[in-house]
Amino acid sequence: MKCLVIGGGGREHAIAWKLAQSPAVSKLYAVPGNAGIAQLAECRSLPLEGDFSELLNWVEAEGIDLTVVGPEAPLVAGIVDAFQKRGRAIFGPHAQAAQLEGSKQFAKEFMARHRIPTARFQVFDRPEPAREYVRRQGAPIVVKASGLAAGKGAIVCKTLQEAEEAIERIMVAREFGDAGDRVVVEDFLQGEEASFTVFCDGERAVPLASSQDHKPIYEGDRGPNTGGMGAYSPAPVVDEVVHRFVMERIVTPALRGMAQEGRPYTGVLYVGLMITAEGPQVLEFNCRLGDPEAQAILPRLDSDLVPILQAALEGRLEESLFRWRPEAAVCVVMASGGYPGKYRTGFPIRGLEEAEAIEGVVLFHAGTKREDGQIVTAGGRVLGVTALGPTVREAAERAYRACSKITFQDAYYRRDIAYRALQRS
Repeated sequence: MKCLVIGGGGREHAIAWKLAQSPAVSKLYAVPGNAGIAQLAECRSLPLEGDFSELLNWVEAEGIDLTVVGPEAPLVAGIVDAFQKRGRAIFGPHAQAAQLEGSKQFAKEFMARHRIPTARFQVFDRPEPAREYVRRQGAPIVVKASGLAAGKGAIVCKTLQEAEEAIERIMVAREFGDAGDRVVVEDFLQGEEASFTVFCDGERAVPLASSQDHKPIYEGDRGPNTGGMGAYSPAPVVDEVVHRFVMERIVTPALRGMAQEGRPYTGVLYVGLMITAEGPQVLEFNCRLGDPEAQAILPRLDSDLVPILQAALEGRLEESLFRWRPEAAVCVVMASGGYPGKYRTGFPIRGLEEAEAIEGVVLFHAGTKREDGQIVTAGGRVLGVTALGPTVREAAERAYRACSKITFQDAYYRRDIAYRALQRS
């Protein structure tokens, strides 16, 4: 069969890497792809906005059998609806279901309606009432752009000044564009974050291996949030008690609630959790695999991904389809200096072959392209350096050994990915 991956980041490289291993896949395509994905798939540059007609015409002409969507923006824009109207198989939630990520306001109000544990919140469409609210509530407090902001629209504010500056950045300076038409202001939750991901077929959900992301740019989880600076799997904080609670009190009510509201959910549902002293609470829902969590989870999946996707689309998803490798995985993101602020690109990347020669290491490209016969930087997050190992500690050591082999100008990466798991060991 012919498969297409939509997207061009590290998550999409991990999806393409997994699909390429399937004996069912005869030809792999990507739109737009990147330099790493191009080693596995035929990459095309086609518009991923509007009515998707140009993309669909090409899909039909190529006879593509299955499309997998990586990023959130096309899902929220209705790519699944467009494909389904033309009878094309595509894995992901339709636009109405993708509102769980597309609108933080919708997600928070949905959780309130279905009694899913989450922080107390208020929604504002003007800056002054938002400022008045944070002054009444005090700090720490969290200010979020309601719309899509590439994982950077949630600002944890330790002081009232930071909260007012966050409202200014989102609603007045329009740092995140239309995503800042509304802000969600919510209570700060104290605890440890974790990522809980499930595949859904509209009625059933099967959990993937647990993982933990590191969003802030600096060691010790300091500094501004990024799209993610690294991840590891499994995450010890998601023990059996937490796992059961999340499935029973969060995932099942969410799937049931979406169906009741006429938004049946098929695809990946990502639950961003804060494990508090009172139990797990939902920080956010995403309608796709996490990035970089996918780069830690998919290398641990021992099953063929294609039958899983087909089962989800046909409403027959079951846990027996999923087999997991016992090894741990650690992904370290190598970024352009200056990210998540201003950064420069176009620098040659060296040492990729030496890094991949290390046992258990696989490199997932994110912001890369091929230029004049060499691979150069082309984004903020450049590479996801992933390693498998018998333990989280050994996987981390391999990943960092691989990072030391790779060089490009202004390269930056955190040196403490998986520190919470290592503190427990």
